[in-house]
This record gives sequence, C-alpha cells and structure tokens, in this order.
Amino acid sequence: MVDSGLRGLVVDWGGVLTGDLGPVVRDWAREDGIDLDAYYGIMRDWFGEPVGAEARLNPIHALERGEMTVPDFEEKLAEALTGRTGRDHDAVGLLERMFARFEHAPDMAALVRRARASGLRTGLLSNSWGNDYPRDGWDEMFDVVVISGEVGMRKPEPGIFRHTLDLLGLAPQQVVFVDDLRHNIEAAVAVGMVGVLHTSYAETLAELEALFGRNLS
Repeated sequence: MVDSGLRGLVVDWGGVLTGDLGPVVRDWAREDGIDLDAYYGIMRDWFGEPVGAEARLNPIHALERGEMTVPDFEEKLAEALTGRTGRDHDAVGLLERMFARFEHAPDMAALVRRARASGLRTGLLSNSWGNDYPRDGWDEMFDVVVISGEVGMRKPEPGIFRHTLDLLGLAPQQVVFVDDLRHNIEAAVAVGMVGVLHTSYAETLAELEALFGRNLS
C-alpha cells in the first residue's frame, strides 16, 4: 500500500449512495401528474447560479439550510407549478412521494464501509430537503455525518466543508470528497480538498483506489 497522505473520504448521499436521481424524478412527476418541464424550469429559477442568490431569498437554499419547513416548501412548489401550468397540484406529501422512490446504491455503501475498514476516516455530507434518511448501518459506515438542515449550512458554501473537516479532525488536503454535482466538487477543491465527480461505481472505485493507493475492492 502506497502512503498517499490522504486520510479521509467524504461522500454525498443523493446520487452517490442512491441511484441516478433523474429516473426517480421522472417517475414521481408522471405519477403525480406534474409537468416535468415546468418542474425543471422552477428548479432552474430557484437554484439560480450555483453560488449565486442568498439562501434566505431562495426556497431551495432555505429548505436545505433548515430555514423553511417541508410543508411550506411544498406549498411554494405547488403554487409555482400551478402558476406555470394552470393546473392545481396537491402540496401535501409532494417531497415525501419523491423521496420514497430513491433506491439505495449498495455497491457504493459497501465501498465506503471498506474504506473505513481500511483505516480511513469517513463522512457523509448531504444537502437535505427535509427528508428522513435511512440511517440503518451508518454507524458502521461513517465517523461523522453532516446534514445541511441540521447545521444551517449547505453545499457549496465553504463553511459546511470546513465544518465537516473539523469533525473529521483532518486537514483539507487529507480528504477526498465524492459528489455527483460538479459545482459541489469545485467548492470542495476550493477549500483544499481532493474532488471526485461521481458518475458510476466502477469509475469512482478506480479513482479512489488510485488516489488512496490501496485496494478498496
């Protein structure tokens, strides 16, 4: 085993420890009778630039920071959908129905467990939409868990990365961060971490093995 100087691995949840989010959203929209183009248009308006609008003026940012409740967000989303399509939408349970469709990625979860068993410090860093996480087995997977709504910060804000590093007790250059969104990777790299853009289990495994200089298969 080659000593790379890397001592920690932090991973995202949605899109890394779960399957591809695209089909999940499409199935949810179809069954809830939601115009997918209208939904994505609202998301683009609300997200804005990746590091742009202040969260308190942005429903998604506010939800992820824990500044807005799920029912309030669902009301805003239903109103926005109605405004775009002219059709009424039931706000109650909108997000719950979406998250119920998320499928776990057992291969990625096993990779994190193997990384920890190999001696690496491991962490979860996730932007929450107020959803309940399936936390069974997390004690065996993670040394630290950072959920945006629980700490009042969100990716890609530098503070949430620094908070995670402080909990791990590691310097930025000692930690690899895996996420499926490029702007989150860029934000992690900006604070000094090593970034890996997740596209598939096989590619992420190969990149992590090369970075850490150890067998994680």
